Amino acid sequence: MTKPLPKVTPNTWEFLRDPMIAPTGFREYDARWQYPEAINLPGITALGLGLGTQMQQRGIEPVIAVGNDYRDYSLSIKNALILGLMQAGIHVKDIGPCVSPMAYFAQFHLDAPAVAMVTASHNPNGWTGVKMGFERPLTHGPDEMAELRDIVLEGRGEQRDGGKYEFVDGVREAYLDDLVGDFKMTRKLKVVCATGNGTAAAFAPELFRRLGVEVVDSHNTLDYTFPHYNPNPEAMEMLHDMSDSVKASGADFALGFDGDGDRCGVVDDEGEEIFADKMGVIMARDLSAIYPNSTFVADVKSTGLYASDPVLQANGVTADYWKTGHSHMKRRVKQLGALAGFEKSGHYFLAEPIGRGYDCGMRVAVEVCKLMDRNPDMKMSDLRRALPHTYSTPTMSPYASDEDKYDILDRIVAKLKDVTELGGRPVKEVVAVNGARVILDNGSWGLVRASSNTPNLVVVCESSESEEELRAIFADLDAVIRTEPEVGEYDQTF
Repeated sequence: MTKPLPKVTPNTWEFLRDPMIAPTGFREYDARWQYPEAINLPGITALGLGLGTQMQQRGIEPVIAVGNDYRDYSLSIKNALILGLMQAGIHVKDIGPCVSPMAYFAQFHLDAPAVAMVTASHNPNGWTGVKMGFERPLTHGPDEMAELRDIVLEGRGEQRDGGKYEFVDGVREAYLDDLVGDFKMTRKLKVVCATGNGTAAAFAPELFRRLGVEVVDSHNTLDYTFPHYNPNPEAMEMLHDMSDSVKASGADFALGFDGDGDRCGVVDDEGEEIFADKMGVIMARDLSAIYPNSTFVADVKSTGLYASDPVLQANGVTADYWKTGHSHMKRRVKQLGALAGFEKSGHYFLAEPIGRGYDCGMRVAVEVCKLMDRNPDMKMSDLRRALPHTYSTPTMSPYASDEDKYDILDRIVAKLKDVTELGGRPVKEVVAVNGARVILDNGSWGLVRASSNTPNLVVVCESSESEEELRAIFADLDAVIRTEPEVGEYDQTF
């Protein structure tokens, strides 16, 4: 295998022949590029050869489940990846178009030791990528990604005999059967199902109907041009649209799914967005009553309530705050034997006996319906209001180039470690497990970290006191961020 080039000019002979891969596409826990600007099809094949070589070198049985999301170029990307995997001597089990959690499910259903899911997740059109894993339910973390990057970029992929292709039908039906089980709602529920015309449109409406839920459709026709908005339940544009649908239909709540179906966003019966970290606390309260003394993992962007909520404390809950990112969180949940992990971005990691530990927006939808069934006299807004009130920002992402963002973050973290006051309150501690989470003496906090997926920093703040304190915390944190001139504008503010 020759070394891939970092740049090849489109519409040239070389572009059709030679692998081109921008090194920045190898991220902390998956691979993601703009296509075809930063990777071409021969580059994808080189990635497949590298992934297959990594399997062989690690002594993993050479069998992999492969799927793709619903974008107009994802099938071409998947076929190029499969070609490289087969060159490496891997038996490919192609499960067809799917959501990412269906690919993770296929590892168990087909007893396949490895998985590769072609998806750009919630990134807008023009992006592609691969989520991959060997040790179910885990996906590649920083060590595995660095190893794969070096194999690919150094041209160390090894061709072997024995490659095989097999298309496996019926996985979608098995996945839906597994999600529903024998559960049926005992209370009437009317739910807005929002998919933003993404891949989840092929799953979520049917899933709800099988549970016995009345569905209010919201952009549930598959359309890879995403004519209304990019499906991302962390973006206010999608959440506001879901809120409008709830108010117009009188639904009990809305559930929205991202482009590859591994995340879920919630809007309650009053049209209020419940960010995933707060929804996680609602679920943790319910689950810890059934499974007392449980451990829950929350990412560093999440609310402080996992540690401070009196109901969770009374149920003997242990809270663990960990690194943001689906691979980091999956690994931590497994390592601690936690019942669940919750990430503010909308990834939920429900482990045995509820789920299998991987992030699945459809599983979250089922468990939210079960939660409401166990609380027949409660509305979603009642459950929201029952939580101790905090004030939090959405996830905000100022621009910082992939090449510079980690150096910029290191300098910002160093400055924040010297800060003694934020938002007019004393700093209690700075947790630097993933960027810097500056925690104040009253439990309020502000976070800055680097995005693992896009050329951005990530900023989140929470106040236990007031909207005014929240704005003061953000203003002071942003002032430190603005000492770095390469940091650009925010994608959204509050």
